[in-house]
Amino acid sequence: MQPSIPRPEYPRPRFQRKDRWVNLNGCWEFEIDHGNSGVSRSLHSAPHLSGTITVPFCPESPLSGVGYRDFMPSVWYRRDLNLPPEWSGRVLLHVGACDYKSTVYLDGREVGSHSGGYTPFTVDLTAALGGRRHASLTIHAEDDVRSGAQAKGKQSHVFHSTGWDYTRTTGIWQTVWLESVPQAYLASARLTPQLSTGTLAVEARLAGSGLPRGSRLLLEARDGDRLISWGEVDCGFSGASTTLSLTEVRPWTPEDPHLYDLTLRLVDAQGAEIDRVESYFGMRSIEINGYALELNGKPYFQRLVLDQGFYPDGIYTAPDEEALRRDIELAKEMGFNGARLHQKVFEPRFLYLCDLLGYLAWGETADWGLDVTRADGVATMMTNWVEQIERDYSHPCIVGWIPFNEHDTRTNPESFRAIYRMTRALDPTRPCIDSSGWMHVETCIYDVHDYTQDPAALEARYRGMLHGEEVYRCLDLREVHRNGDYHEGQPYFVSEMGGIWWNPGQKPGDPSWGYGNAPHSEEEFRHRFEGLIGVLMRHPMMCGLCYTQLTDVEQEVNGLLTFDRQPKFDLAWIRSVLERPAAIEGGGWGQLLQFPGAGRDEGDDSQVAAAM
Repeated sequence: MQPSIPRPEYPRPRFQRKDRWVNLNGCWEFEIDHGNSGVSRSLHSAPHLSGTITVPFCPESPLSGVGYRDFMPSVWYRRDLNLPPEWSGRVLLHVGACDYKSTVYLDGREVGSHSGGYTPFTVDLTAALGGRRHASLTIHAEDDVRSGAQAKGKQSHVFHSTGWDYTRTTGIWQTVWLESVPQAYLASARLTPQLSTGTLAVEARLAGSGLPRGSRLLLEARDGDRLISWGEVDCGFSGASTTLSLTEVRPWTPEDPHLYDLTLRLVDAQGAEIDRVESYFGMRSIEINGYALELNGKPYFQRLVLDQGFYPDGIYTAPDEEALRRDIELAKEMGFNGARLHQKVFEPRFLYLCDLLGYLAWGETADWGLDVTRADGVATMMTNWVEQIERDYSHPCIVGWIPFNEHDTRTNPESFRAIYRMTRALDPTRPCIDSSGWMHVETCIYDVHDYTQDPAALEARYRGMLHGEEVYRCLDLREVHRNGDYHEGQPYFVSEMGGIWWNPGQKPGDPSWGYGNAPHSEEEFRHRFEGLIGVLMRHPMMCGLCYTQLTDVEQEVNGLLTFDRQPKFDLAWIRSVLERPAAIEGGGWGQLLQFPGAGRDEGDDSQVAAAM
């Protein structure tokens, strides 16, 4: 593979055919279609487009070579395909993510489409190619973050970045690639670790046609060079499922992220190989016990950091894999054991690194911008949410799901209930928070967003919980939580907190912001940070916290790192604050401590549950 190709790494680490793929990243022809008239003007069959772009970076980003920041309702991509001469069988086109509505053409003929800006899609090009090895590939992307009909996450709905909305991402923003597969092939594998029994449940799905009668699925699980389990099962027309018993079990944890290799082989009745895929898995369990979230049967306090996944030069797309790795390594160096992946569906390569390095992750949609009071909005949400869960289900790092963020009583509560129950049906092995932060209807964990800046005020706010007072009353948020008095003894989780404004070089008139009043000194910042974290870690009814946030993002300057990933503080000091045992882990603190002398920031209470 040519080293000049951007993002050259294999894009789907959990399901690999490394010897049968071609990376299509790099220079494509490109054209902005301001009037969305390209179909009428036959751009789908044009021999050339007017400009160029570097894929997989969005046209708003510097790395794309375009750097256009205004709204783009429609964009076009084109390049020539040249298939390897040894390829036979089917040819699949994979698009990791393209925002928002994508239509794929081969030599001017429409061959597939997909709606959703954050989940992958696949188009079988075989019939359209007709045995040819050369063709023209065109992708058309339509995007309107102001429509209410699509999820936008934190993409700004006005020209400039503003408040908690940032630079938009239009069109392709994850790797585009080709793959050669047999006529009948392994399409996916759903892996479920069962730690208590030392077994792994495997559900393999088949696609294509012409599967020979008597075909079987063979599986081998290895720890390095050692075989720890094997099995085989007959295949039906749509797939096969079985359970592997492991001869050893080493649980996966953030402290010891042990992974096992898994090979899946599809063979015919005579044992000849039809298809082969390489995968991996981790053995771990997630359970709720009282107020504790348990990892592998033990209470595990989630020391999470909010990660929005923006990059100065690539916007939604990391410039290289090292940037993905560095974000995780810096967070772990600070003492965080995971992240809330906020208002963005992070790429599979990031989740693979979470698995590999030992980093918990809450999977979340980018639901902001999608009007779920409309029937078509709920349908769109369901479709893309199913795609996300199916894509990420087998990652051991994923410990829970968050389909909605910060909705209030204007949203139909039954939308939350329906998506929550669908999530639990799709994945009964992980907790689901119906809608993070404000209103709850039916949820596994009761979470709140609380940006109180004074530690003493935060301590007082949650003291009543120790005497049976509901958390929404502690927060005095009855209007927001009008339906939020629902609570059936679930664990509590402050899933957004802190957000301390720290930008000491800020000049008057600078639109940068953070929560509360900015500390006057680093000493004041440290006092506030230690106090806020300490309150929640000492609370015996809290199963975790999530500090806002890992990095600054454009005008929001409350990160522990700058936007270009430079530490603002001594990382060892942050780690010393977070590494102490929490009360839920048996830290022995049990009772909240006062913070004598902690100064209350005037006006900070107005930040309680403020929208991110």
